[in-house]
Amino acid sequence: MDYMREIKEISAEQAIILWQASRLSLSKIYEKAPEILKVQGSVIGTLGNFSASIGKAKSKKTFNVSAIVAASLKNGTVLRYVAELPENKRKVLYVDTEQSHYHCLKVMKRILRLAGLPDDRDNEHLEFLALRKYTPEQRIRIVEQAIYNTPDIGLVIIDGIRDMVYDINSPGESTRIISKLMQWTDDRQIHIHTILHQNKGDENARGHIGTELNNKAETVLLVEKDKSNGDISNVSAMHIRAMDFEPFAFRINDNALPELIEGYRPEAKKPGRPEEEKFDPYRHITEQQHRIALEAAFGLKEEYGYKDLETALIKSYMSVGVKLNHQKAVSLITMLRNKRMIVQENGRKYTFKPDFHY
Repeated sequence: MDYMREIKEISAEQAIILWQASRLSLSKIYEKAPEILKVQGSVIGTLGNFSASIGKAKSKKTFNVSAIVAASLKNGTVLRYVAELPENKRKVLYVDTEQSHYHCLKVMKRILRLAGLPDDRDNEHLEFLALRKYTPEQRIRIVEQAIYNTPDIGLVIIDGIRDMVYDINSPGESTRIISKLMQWTDDRQIHIHTILHQNKGDENARGHIGTELNNKAETVLLVEKDKSNGDISNVSAMHIRAMDFEPFAFRINDNALPELIEGYRPEAKKPGRPEEEKFDPYRHITEQQHRIALEAAFGLKEEYGYKDLETALIKSYMSVGVKLNHQKAVSLITMLRNKRMIVQENGRKYTFKPDFHY
């Protein structure tokens, strides 16, 4: 892997220099990290540190982070997020690793509208990067250059840190990217907020990188769908170094913007391991996973009978991290047909519609 190139020893002379530079002294004054992001008085983000949002598919994680960015752009309050960025740290860099340029532009416009800013022209305080087409190594290099060469940068969002590594379960890669976050935040005295999916069967962040995030992040926010109303998402602190805050909730209004629900009280969680949700191929599989798997399956054959289709999909979805049995494959095919992602146009043969609307 390319990341192995950076794993090298330093000389004894270099180690001595770093040792001396790392020594603390009671004769020196060390300033407290500026607090730039809060929820109800609880600090969730400081300069020189990083945080994360986790949640299952379709929990509205990106909508939630849009509110954090909007609060930062206006240096005020959006939902329950309060931003207080110093004047020389007002620039926000948003990095998306998953979505197309079209969908990234929708997120960008949403952020500007939430901040009460014009959405028909670029804003000097917001830079948005769409990195879907690049490799993990290229993404790291691009983000690093942007961080070190953007004046007045204060907040960086990485929407899809999973795509900064090749193998989500690699200890080496996970340690490397988390070390990068710590290096970037310390060198540039910025705050980085990342987004990562949860495991489907429990509340843990996905993969070894999720474990590293939980161990090193200043705050880990949990974004969940309300158990009794799927239109509502609630936000709580899974891990927080500061004082905990009261969970809050939002829904998406008629203007496609997250809107705070006043007086919300989440349903108390039952003790023990949470019950596994019933498999839903629409909610539990992302649009990107569907597209990659379908393109792989139908790249081999243009059309399939039902049984061959089931076999092909089980293999192709496995390549994007989705394990299917017969029952789940039947549910998936039904959903694909209903969404006209696949169609029957030649007797009993199924073909792929790449221009599907998700």
